[in-house]
Amino acid sequence: MGMNVACLDLEGVLVPEIWIAFSEASGIPELKKTTRDEPDYNKLMNFRLSVLREHGLGLKEIQDTIATIDPLPGAKQFLDELRATTQVIIISDTFEQFAKPLMVKLGMPTLFCNSLIVADDGTITGFKMRCEKSKLTTVKALQSCGFDTIATGDSFNDLAMIQASKAGFLFRTTDAIKHDYPELPAYETYDELLSAFKAAL
Repeated sequence: MGMNVACLDLEGVLVPEIWIAFSEASGIPELKKTTRDEPDYNKLMNFRLSVLREHGLGLKEIQDTIATIDPLPGAKQFLDELRATTQVIIISDTFEQFAKPLMVKLGMPTLFCNSLIVADDGTITGFKMRCEKSKLTTVKALQSCGFDTIATGDSFNDLAMIQASKAGFLFRTTDAIKHDYPELPAYETYDELLSAFKAAL
């Protein structure tokens, strides 16, 4: 029997979509675009960084906004209960500089994510992805060390990680994704998700 590791997506699962929240706070509608609208993450990030430069916004302004965002209602309790039963890793395409304030509010769970390249004046000049297809690659690496993974996420970029795992669930996803992947159990509440994880352990 392998040891289990729960692998969770962050945005949409535990916290609101950071860019959507930032878009609302800054009044810049173009920043509402997410991986649901543009599956090519590279293209999406380069677009976002150009919009930020256009508006003269740097890391500090974004972090100030993120400091006002709370985890989704019930997320911390769900995470605490899940962590009491198994090891949990959050695997996200976000950036450590964005996620840190939210991790504090979630009780500092383990987070595997990417990092931004920031100039001395606070301008975000680029980003560094930890590895290709970070979610799938991380799950495969854990499996190669003898771990069984159980995964959940809400978006296109979570599908490979969910499909490669011993068990995997969609959480608060779109009707389109549910329709295209009818074989993946889809849940709307943390209670359902917690029960599904516990059953899969």
